[in-house]
Amino acid sequence: MNDRYISRSLAVAARELGGEMIIMSAVDSTLFSLNETATAIWRAADGKTRLSEIVDQHICAEFEVEPEQAYHDALELVEDLARLGILNVSDQPSQPVQPVMESA
Repeated sequence: MNDRYISRSLAVAARELGGEMIIMSAVDSTLFSLNETATAIWRAADGKTRLSEIVDQHICAEFEVEPEQAYHDALELVEDLARLGILNVSDQPSQPVQPVMESA
């Protein structure tokens, strides 16, 4: 299995409202509502943790699902969210993004 690393896109804004994660694209102002599984993945998407670890720790631990099926479904979801610009997917861990500093 070729594991993936996922991180949240910097081109979105996210807010949890009433237990529901709402994502807004900064590119075109499209709104997305994430279900419980997608929210668990979103919260854990730090760019350093393998998707398989996220699935084991957050999906299989919270929902009754077989690890192999959970990983397959999570990978499909992550790829869909990446196509929408919500998540970034990589074969390697990503480095933390440094804020841009303005010179005085």
